[in-house]
Amino acid sequence: MRYFVSIGGASGSIYGIRLLQELNKMGHEVHLVVSERAKKILKHETAYIYPIIKKHAHVTYDNKDLYAGPASGSFHLDGMIVMPCSMKTLSAIANGFGDTLTSRAASCCMKEGRPLILVLRETPLDMAGIKNMHAAKDGGAVILPAMPAFYHKPKSIEDLVDFIVGKVLDQLGIEHSLFKRWK
Repeated sequence: MRYFVSIGGASGSIYGIRLLQELNKMGHEVHLVVSERAKKILKHETAYIYPIIKKHAHVTYDNKDLYAGPASGSFHLDGMIVMPCSMKTLSAIANGFGDTLTSRAASCCMKEGRPLILVLRETPLDMAGIKNMHAAKDGGAVILPAMPAFYHKPKSIEDLVDFIVGKVLDQLGIEHSLFKRWK
């Protein structure tokens, strides 16, 4: 399966990194774009830097490259995940403003009926964000806020991150054992 992962410029880049690691480990073809802002956040929030995480992808793109394959609906993807998804990117996706590879590829996924998962990492939410979530959902996106549960009795931050990554994999129909399910 071929997945397009976009790591956006919101706090929570570790979610996108873990997703890359899991998809790669499972043998999926992973295409990756990391926004310029996300590259800075990576350094601030994690021990990772872009040259290290891009090794988990089969193909990488510049977010300004609107001629890249994922910018076309004829480029086959089995799904796209924006993880984390900033409110700016959500707004672009919800309103059809394809000014970056991420927002253009997301529009292609919606128009082609392919899975698009937006992992929002923002709180509290303003009315514009709520309206944009509604518009993106109406367009076919899955809105999956980074809200970990606690019924699996997490013991570490990694357990909390894996819960969200597992929920994304669930949406894609990919089997995993990243967290213990509710009985």
